Amino acid sequence: MVAVAMSRNRRGAGSRGCLISFLLLAVALYYGINIGEVWYRYQQMEEEMTSQARMAPGISDHVIRRRLQAKADALGLPPEARKFSIIRSGQARHRSEERRVGKECRSRWSPYH
Repeated sequence: MVAVAMSRNRRGAGSRGCLISFLLLAVALYYGINIGEVWYRYQQMEEEMTSQARMAPGISDHVIRRRLQAKADALGLPPEARKFSIIRSGQARHRSEERRVGKECRSRWSPYH
């Protein structure tokens, strides 16, 4: 009888590799959640500013500033984030002729004529 020595693969047998991997995952999650929260607040504030800019022709600067400050308070932003300067351009926004023509074409082909 011939005895063959089988070598065992010791891959993964150590606990340090698993511990280090787990530690790296925990650190990545911790910082990822904190950065994600800041990014989410930024996106919400940017969306509110865009919304107010769309409604700006019919609203006074005081109302816009009050709404933006209320949103900053609701998001828990620092006091520096509550300072806004509203600058209006002299030109009114208008729809392009191309967009109006597109709507006319759609209405012409509507089945409800």
